[in-house]
Amino acid sequence: MDFGEVAALIAAIAFAMLVLILVLPILRLRHTVDAATRMINDLNDRTAPLLGEVNTTVKNVNTALDQVQTSLDGVNLQLAKVDTMTNHAQNITANVANLATVVSAAAASPLVKVAAFGYGVRRATAARRHLETEREVRDTIKQQQRGRRRGRR
Repeated sequence: MDFGEVAALIAAIAFAMLVLILVLPILRLRHTVDAATRMINDLNDRTAPLLGEVNTTVKNVNTALDQVQTSLDGVNLQLAKVDTMTNHAQNITANVANLATVVSAAAASPLVKVAAFGYGVRRATAARRHLETEREVRDTIKQQQRGRRRGRR
């Protein structure tokens, strides 16, 4: 055996010892990888039904949203009609207010004249009554004074 063969034998023994030393961590790593594979497969088995349920829920929500959108479109249409009716009512109210202004202006002038005439008649009547009362009082006083003068003579 020459030196090269001894070196090869030592290298082979060292390699064999290295393999023996690395076998245990490699076996443990294999068990870890197997456990991780089993967990991933289990997770995959569990998530598939969940994803199916999520898809069904999303479809139901989309259907409900479509129904809500349809309802909102109907409500918006009705609101547009109500807005039109409100505008018409506002125009009618403005027309009635204008008409009331015109009628009150037309009726107010003659009513003011009638009220002024009535006030004037009342004042004239009151003044006339007052003058008649004064005349009666003067006549009464004159008669009393005449009666006194006659009584002194």
